[in-house]
Amino acid sequence: MDPIADMLTRLRNAIAVHHDTVLVPHSKIKTEILRILKRTDFIERFERKGKKVRKSIVVTLRYESDGAPAITGLKRISTPGRRVYRAADKVHPVRQGFGMMILSTPAGLLTDKEARKQHIGGEVICTIW
Repeated sequence: MDPIADMLTRLRNAIAVHHDTVLVPHSKIKTEILRILKRTDFIERFERKGKKVRKSIVVTLRYESDGAPAITGLKRISTPGRRVYRAADKVHPVRQGFGMMILSTPAGLLTDKEARKQHIGGEVICTIW
């Protein structure tokens, strides 16, 4: 089972039915991915709830004034069965710069723009647009 793909699917499903919030099981990498989504204005906010084994993350989704979701697409690229890596010179903009790619690099999780700026490659976690 792929916990990151599970989180992306939960987000995708909640957006499809216009939910305001979605509950995601907690992990450090999911928290970091959500921190990037918050920083780039794809989600409104997130907060951790619960203690010990029952920890979860409540994600508040962001919608435009006309009701359109901020996230129109999510795609898991690297899976546990097939890892996908990109060299620093092969990290290109997603959807002509309107989307973003999240990479796991030696410097931590970075967006494609940050990775190009720091000239770092890594494992492609997902793309969001």
